[in-house]
Amino acid sequence: MLYHIYETQRSLMEPFTDFAQAAAKLYSNPLSPFSQSPLAQRMSAGYDLLYRLGKDYEKPAFDIHSVDVDGVGVAVHERIEVDKPFCELRRFKRFSDDPATLVNLKTQPVVLIVAPLSGHYATLLRDTVRTMLKDHKVYITDWKNARLVPLADGEFHLDDYVNYVQEFIRHLQGIYGNCHVISVCQPTVPVLAAVSLMASRGETTPLTMTMMGGPIDARKSPTSVNNLATNRSYEWFENNVIYRVPDNFPGAGRRVYPGFLQYTGFVAMNPDRHASSHYDYFKDLIKGDDTSAEAHRKFYDEYNAVLDMDADYYLETIETVFQEYKLVHGTWDVRSPDGKIERVRPQDITATALFTVEGELDDISGSGQTEAAHDLCSGIVRKEQRHLEAKGAGHYGIFSGRRWRDVVYPQVRAFIHEHEKPQKNAVPAVIETPDDNPPRQVAAKVAVPKKAPAPKVVAKPAVKTPSAPAVATRWVKPAVTGRGKPAGAAASAEAAEAPAAKGKTAAVTVTASATPRTRRGTARKA
Repeated sequence: MLYHIYETQRSLMEPFTDFAQAAAKLYSNPLSPFSQSPLAQRMSAGYDLLYRLGKDYEKPAFDIHSVDVDGVGVAVHERIEVDKPFCELRRFKRFSDDPATLVNLKTQPVVLIVAPLSGHYATLLRDTVRTMLKDHKVYITDWKNARLVPLADGEFHLDDYVNYVQEFIRHLQGIYGNCHVISVCQPTVPVLAAVSLMASRGETTPLTMTMMGGPIDARKSPTSVNNLATNRSYEWFENNVIYRVPDNFPGAGRRVYPGFLQYTGFVAMNPDRHASSHYDYFKDLIKGDDTSAEAHRKFYDEYNAVLDMDADYYLETIETVFQEYKLVHGTWDVRSPDGKIERVRPQDITATALFTVEGELDDISGSGQTEAAHDLCSGIVRKEQRHLEAKGAGHYGIFSGRRWRDVVYPQVRAFIHEHEKPQKNAVPAVIETPDDNPPRQVAAKVAVPKKAPAPKVVAKPAVKTPSAPAVATRWVKPAVTGRGKPAGAAASAEAAEAPAAKGKTAAVTVTASATPRTRRGTARKA
């Protein structure tokens, strides 16, 4: 019933918010006679604030159309790679007409970012995605608003979340051979479960797992979020925060945890901070500080946009993660898509490197909660485990803002590139030459010469020699200590989905090692 009351109130307020928006423009437009009155700026600021407090916030767009890669502008095209009933796997595909940049893009690692399903949209990680796109091929889970999912699509459980993550990992492995996984906040738990189950079955697991600010062990340094979950029973949550979607949405009748309740909880954690922020916005409008006012708008356009979560998923997360601690106790069973019950065993993970990140001032996931993953993943050797506590960073600071870009990201990038391996073979890369008229297509410098010198066939040993992987490993390491990405990478366009042609670097090594033999052969002939 509460959901229906909320929607009725929002519908009644809509004409007043529209009027407030119009009045704000009326008092601020220099062509309007109302803008000439002594209190025009204050009136405009007041109406603008009223409009923003009462308006309905829709899902924002990622709005990432280009990124800078080593000083070159690269176009970004956002598209849906996999469409599931409750989630879309989005890819941010990069394009460039600069051959050297294409070579660089082609060799970069593939990263799956698992966004949280905890009230906000995946666009909350916009800064994370934009920064990662400079050095990685990026995919992200974009969770859908449950009130927009028809009842005919079924329910959504925590087990389904785990199964979705596994499916997305397999999808990327099928294209590239393997990938890296980054989970932010809530998904650290289901991502760890997904990789654990894959390891227990003997499947190929991701090269690395990076877990940032998540409640792996919510018993450590409990926050207000943890206390709320532990002080209330499962039945209390089911009876007091679960409601059915009203009839004016596609998901009418679905049991959900409404987004407006989650938003109320967010604001209740720091009410004074939000009140002062809105007052500062009011003063910025009066002063004419458009830069600060626009920064406020961008933040709250994202912060105020919330989504509904399916009731089964929400309640099972409360019970599994915050009340019974099933992951750390080793009692968590997950149902696979074919109905098989499987026990989550993080200790079975052996081939995936682990990196955990926490914020010193995190008031959502307390200190030590994410780091607890290292004790659970006892099968991973210590040299493949790493932990970072970002000094002065809160919960959002570890994946967005200056501290993310300057402190956290460089270490995440270095960790990923340190464990990167050659990607799966695909079709040879092709570059379109824009200067030709009409345009023609040529191979991207990976074709074997028509006539190679008989004494030394360079390309053949580089591809078939067993030592090639070792050469690739040595080739990757300098990039970690320098710019965090392979230096001197050979070959081709990301748009062609072809692997990095590391034969060029390997060929140099083989030729160098063959030179003494050539000299000895020459000496014998002499």
